[in-house]
Amino acid sequence: MRLGQRAGKVDEDYQPRLWLTIVILGLLLAYVLYFIAANDNQVSVKFLFFDATLGLIWVILLSVGIGLAAGLLLSQLYRRRSASKRSARTPTPAATRSGDS
Repeated sequence: MRLGQRAGKVDEDYQPRLWLTIVILGLLLAYVLYFIAANDNQVSVKFLFFDATLGLIWVILLSVGIGLAAGLLLSQLYRRRSASKRSARTPTPAATRSGDS
């Protein structure tokens, strides 16, 4: 197979996927812009020691960010705990050898 034939085949196979990706990204961008424009109201937020007036979109994005950070931290804590429990349960090779004798 020649290089020119192979390059033509790659272009034919990937072109529909490229256009689909471009359309999906365009729709996603339009949705994000609409979401920002629809949530431009000012809201009052009471923190522990102060009050702030923010745009609703910033309150939403702040909440999403805090939720993602908390989820990542909790999943890492769970992974670390389960890994330490697993390593405590598995016997070391030296312990199994001394028990076999």
